[in-house]
Amino acid sequence: MFKVVIDATPIAPKPSGVGFYVANLIRALDSLQARENFQLGIAFQPGLKKWLRGDWSFPDCLQRYSDLHFFPLPVRISNFLLSSNVNPVTSYFEKYFGYPNLIHGTNYSVYPCNKSYKAINLYDLTFIKYPQYTNSVVETYTEKVKRCLQWTDIVLTISESSKQDIIEYLQVDSNKIFVTPLASRYHDNFLLSGSEELTNKVKYDFSQPYLLFVSTIEPRKNIAAIISAFNYLKQKYKIPHNLVLIGQKGWHYESIFTAIENSAYKKQIYHLDYLSDELVALFYAKADVFVYPSHYEGFGLPVLEAMTLGTPVVTSNTSSLPEVAGDAALLINPDEPMQLAEAILKFISDSQLRQEFINKGKERAKIFSWERTAIETLKAYRSIV
Repeated sequence: MFKVVIDATPIAPKPSGVGFYVANLIRALDSLQARENFQLGIAFQPGLKKWLRGDWSFPDCLQRYSDLHFFPLPVRISNFLLSSNVNPVTSYFEKYFGYPNLIHGTNYSVYPCNKSYKAINLYDLTFIKYPQYTNSVVETYTEKVKRCLQWTDIVLTISESSKQDIIEYLQVDSNKIFVTPLASRYHDNFLLSGSEELTNKVKYDFSQPYLLFVSTIEPRKNIAAIISAFNYLKQKYKIPHNLVLIGQKGWHYESIFTAIENSAYKKQIYHLDYLSDELVALFYAKADVFVYPSHYEGFGLPVLEAMTLGTPVVTSNTSSLPEVAGDAALLINPDEPMQLAEAILKFISDSQLRQEFINKGKERAKIFSWERTAIETLKAYRSIV
């Protein structure tokens, strides 16, 4: 029986992004331990403020697991060590991981433990391909990642598109890279009951039809193109729809809100910040069209979530998005807002086409599950352990 320790540091009280992936991977792997004959351990590092307070507690969502390892070095310091030419004292620190057969670094880094194999997650290469879409923290990833790759045995990523980027930009051997796709947080019957009660928990009039976007509010997501397409459709075709943008503000979001403010239809554009999973699902399920014209994605999870909950999808024909959507979405050039507008118009003016893509999307979504993600991850582990 081999033992793997997964770095759960990215998990936050309201998991999103990397934390969402890590939490679901751990849950799925935990349920497979007996059947697949392996042992799962979990490591956690504190943030700097927590470390300075001497708070060595684990997040509540990790308390249910039995094999927990606290790594007593704040993330900021370990990131500095991994990004610089300073040589981490591995023989001292690796004892805190319990000397597993494999240590899995889940957030663009892995500690150079001498007595364990090393796996690292690289989700996408935005920081190399599109540095204009990142902030000062992410800009430092390149050196850290290149240094960690010197001692990493395998790389895990979330799409074939990202795998090709890793091969091209980081010169990693393709045989060392394993694709472990993501899965939705929802299932197709997620909202069978209770949706009426949910509508009373948010200040929005669902009697008005709407177009929907869900993700972080930042330029990489190409929200400016959504606003341009919306303005065009309102002006030329007098569509009755609102535009709903759900997501927390990310990097360089200011220009997006300027575009909203400058829209002649700004009173029909709604930005909703962080919502519960149930409320986001409600917005997915009631939307006429889900729009996701992102410039670049490692996976594009919102596309999968929309399809799971029966919403027709318009998304980009670039990066990983065609890989996730298959033939179950209308694909457009993200640099052409008119293509986006035309695709939206097809769905809202043709109920038969809309239903056809709803059905296709639900079938497509069934091939993704967190159990599949965990099984593919175990295959990657076993390639070296």
